[in-house]
Amino acid sequence: MTSTTSATNERAGEKAAILVEALPWIRRFHDKVVVVKYGGNAMAGDDELALFASDVVLMRSVGLQPVVVHGGGPQIGDLLTRLGKTTEFRDGLRVTDAETLDIARMVLVGKVNREIVAAVNRHGALAVGLSGEDAQLITASAHSPEHGFVGDVDAVNPAILERLLNEDLIPVVATIGTDALGQAYNINADTVAGAIAEALLAEKLVYLTNVEGIRRDAADPATTISTLTADELDALLGTGAIAEGMIPKVASCLRAVRKGVGHAHILDGRVPHALLLEVFTDEGVGTMVGP
Repeated sequence: MTSTTSATNERAGEKAAILVEALPWIRRFHDKVVVVKYGGNAMAGDDELALFASDVVLMRSVGLQPVVVHGGGPQIGDLLTRLGKTTEFRDGLRVTDAETLDIARMVLVGKVNREIVAAVNRHGALAVGLSGEDAQLITASAHSPEHGFVGDVDAVNPAILERLLNEDLIPVVATIGTDALGQAYNINADTVAGAIAEALLAEKLVYLTNVEGIRRDAADPATTISTLTADELDALLGTGAIAEGMIPKVASCLRAVRKGVGHAHILDGRVPHALLLEVFTDEGVGTMVGP
């Protein structure tokens, strides 16, 4: 046997071992809902989006039911800058006047949502884009007068998502909601993902962002935690180790697992196939939060 043949066989064996490792997880999560929040910070470029899309399609192909919820904060900020409009943040939330709301809707619904749907649909007629405004999916109310048209989730009506999932489709949700009078609000995507996971009683809630996971020391990647319970995460939150953009993710993880979601995960979306590695391998690649 030549060295080339030996190397080829070795690589083939490694691939087979990976498939065997994935098999029990595929069987365990068959027909289970997985809500994936794809953050604007994880959308580093077309290559990363293409990898994410292929991961979501593979999950659907082996029997899982993925629902994608996306943000777009960096993209909104970029367009605001190009238009010469300044951005103010209060308590980590973008102050949103009527003009900023129009820009946010345009970016989230008209650009980011379309890009994700198109990337998924390169693999087949699978993805359907919608926003929280569609079929009264997300009912919202104003977060505070100081934040303008920033909303909180009052209720999620999952009927449209359930219909799409029953048709073996992949919903892709932009995080704009409306109140009873039809007024639109821009809502934090982390919060929306958690609320949708609760409404669907999802098996998993996954946040793809630009950090490795939850850290005991926010400044030290070496302190990333692999697994912890909701109570342990609550205690960590109380120490002040979790700050800024990680706070709404952690809060949503805590609420979700205490409301019936199986597990919540925070992963680095810049790692190729992070979603598959976390769901279908024994070790995973990020932080998993259990009840």
